[in-house]
Amino acid sequence: MIKAIAIDDETFALEVVKSHASKVPFLALEKTFTDAIQGLEYLKSNPVDLIFLDINMPDISGIDLAAMVPKETMVIFTTAYSDYAVKGFELNAMDYLLKPFSLGRFLKACQKAQEWLDLQPKNEAAFLFVKTSEGQSRVDFADLFYCEAQGNYVTFQLENQKIISRMTLSETEKLLPSYFVRTHRSFLANKNLVKKVERHQLQLGKFLVPLSSSYAEEVQEKLLS
Repeated sequence: MIKAIAIDDETFALEVVKSHASKVPFLALEKTFTDAIQGLEYLKSNPVDLIFLDINMPDISGIDLAAMVPKETMVIFTTAYSDYAVKGFELNAMDYLLKPFSLGRFLKACQKAQEWLDLQPKNEAAFLFVKTSEGQSRVDFADLFYCEAQGNYVTFQLENQKIISRMTLSETEKLLPSYFVRTHRSFLANKNLVKKVERHQLQLGKFLVPLSSSYAEEVQEKLLS
């Protein structure tokens, strides 16, 4: 999940970013700011992966602010002025969205950011937050038995709780630690919680997860590693 904020002095522009962000399953827009200085202060104690940043703002320009954020923080510039594009890319901006931008163009920029993140070496996290109909829900990997894909949704099965989020199983797999293994085209299982392996299924505590023949060999290898 990409953690992001947006900074733009125009409230309407921020509403557009909010609306688009709500439709991107791997993006969590945590906060928005109309004041660039407040946004910069927030970043000091709340690091994020990505900033959607307007360029032409009072007090401080987005160009100047981008030079102040941590180098590992990705920046996608959002502006109505195309003549800033060259300067934006000189600052190694991830992308440059020219207002008004469509959801498709916004999604393309987010996918570029996700692809860049996927290439970065990182320690395995202990949890993640996923979008649900009620907001953001925390999923602790140690307590996660399996994930099941159902259409455009994934169910995260905990001991006594199910968390459902709109995303694909392939997107989910990229967010999970390496000890989660694909057992079926619709299932990912926590190998640390496997109690029994049968011909066509795995037992994880009180749960049974299907094991298809096409994944059986890979599962055996991961269980032994």
